[in-house]
Amino acid sequence: MKTFLRACVAVLALGVSFSAQAQSTVKLGLGFGVGFLPMFIAQEQHLVEKYAKAAGLDVTASYVRFSGSGAMQDAILSQAIDAGGYGIGAMLIAWDKAHGTGNQLVGICGINSTPLVLVTNKADAKDITDLAQTDKISMPALISPQMYALQMIAEKRFGAGQQDHFRTQVVSLPHPESVNSLLTGATEVKAYFSTPPFTKIVLDSGKTHVLTTSEEAFGGRSTFLAIGATKRYLDANPKMAGVIQAAMLEAGDLIRNHPDQAAEIYLKVEPQKSLDVAAVTEMLKAEHDDFGVEVSGVKTLADFMGRVGQLKRIPASVDDVFLPIAGVKSN
Repeated sequence: MKTFLRACVAVLALGVSFSAQAQSTVKLGLGFGVGFLPMFIAQEQHLVEKYAKAAGLDVTASYVRFSGSGAMQDAILSQAIDAGGYGIGAMLIAWDKAHGTGNQLVGICGINSTPLVLVTNKADAKDITDLAQTDKISMPALISPQMYALQMIAEKRFGAGQQDHFRTQVVSLPHPESVNSLLTGATEVKAYFSTPPFTKIVLDSGKTHVLTTSEEAFGGRSTFLAIGATKRYLDANPKMAGVIQAAMLEAGDLIRNHPDQAAEIYLKVEPQKSLDVAAVTEMLKAEHDDFGVEVSGVKTLADFMGRVGQLKRIPASVDDVFLPIAGVKSN
């Protein structure tokens, strides 16, 4: 009888173990700013769980915030998170360095393609070339989408080999500190490569104006943020890429069709003293085409990075880096 009872307990324990294994957690990394709004919406409305269930998976999503692409990439490689949203440049470097291994970075989909805007508080500066060498240019990190855009603009303005023309002027500051520096005028920071909502905040102040944007660098639209994961994770979880793509598609639709609701979600995640729901709604209406899963400018950036020695291996096309998305064409 005791042997029988032990066997029953073992079977029950095994059943509990199998049940626990059936439910899993996907850990997603995100950052700060309106560019990450689709991920904020996915978190608020449990969209990853919704599409995981539709795919026959029992998955719970958890979200971790990071201040830059470097920290995000480190977390992905250490498996502290499973996937994260960050800039294309950092993704290309990770794709290149670990190519052919389990740590190779694979792009899942885009998040946002809002242009990056270089603003200044110098009234007499009409162009980026009007900045003095002592004028500092702030951005959130020295390896960031803003830095790549600045390097590409420098190359276009000053010729081959001049991508670091402005490099000594760049300082790394969190967005709120950049905004404060520009609006107070109390520091050497005279220009700031901004992203929403901070672009709107500094421009609405009347104390700044635009010098250039990332559209000059790329010759048009380019992806600001995208979601990536390692090949190891995606091979072990083959349905999760489609789940994340579907979640981002629905989040983008909500921003376009219900910008007021999306604005409320944004301000719930990132309360702003300078912006209310009406102001964020207005901004989202103006930028509604900037939220989507397609990616743009990947090949353009990869070619530049290869040309200046930042990539050893240049992808032949966007398809070498990003997974396909049904009905969506990327470049």
